[in-house]
Amino acid sequence: MSQKKQTYQIKITLQWSKPPIWRRVLIDSRYHLDDLHVIIQEAMGWDNSHLHQFYHKQSTYVQYNPEFGELWEGQEYEMGKPISLFLKEEKDKLMYEYDMGDGWVHVIELEKILPTDKKLSLPICIAGRRACPPEDIGGIGGYDYLQQVMADETHEDHANMLDWLGLDSGNDFDPATFSKDEVNERFAR
Repeated sequence: MSQKKQTYQIKITLQWSKPPIWRRVLIDSRYHLDDLHVIIQEAMGWDNSHLHQFYHKQSTYVQYNPEFGELWEGQEYEMGKPISLFLKEEKDKLMYEYDMGDGWVHVIELEKILPTDKKLSLPICIAGRRACPPEDIGGIGGYDYLQQVMADETHEDHANMLDWLGLDSGNDFDPATFSKDEVNERFAR
């Protein structure tokens, strides 16, 4: 049975980020969870170098990897699972975790179901706030610490963090930066 094409306006929010780090994206309701994973990676600016999983109600949806062996109780594979199975009505939510070591948990909320516009090439980012944290920083706590260190040139870890980030100056680090054009360029690739 073919699914009806709709345009979903979703908001992807990095849980526990203060101020909030988020993206608002238009997607095709017929996309699957594995497609949504790629969209989140590109929208947020992650490198897709870690494992991920989705959570919905009492179930966990994981990527297929034969090295992992059997699924655990409550797990299913994400591939082939349409987003519309989980996000049916406005305000419905789905959770996405990226890099279980750092624990980057994202709330995916269906904000609006819009009429399909054939002129739009989906996905498309229409808004967002704040830069994505760097990979392997240690989760929200590590990112908060990084921001404190970068704001204080006299901090004992300032030079080490500059080196780790590959920056010449703390002024080159701006956690408030966001460009929807850059996100849409990544989507276009």
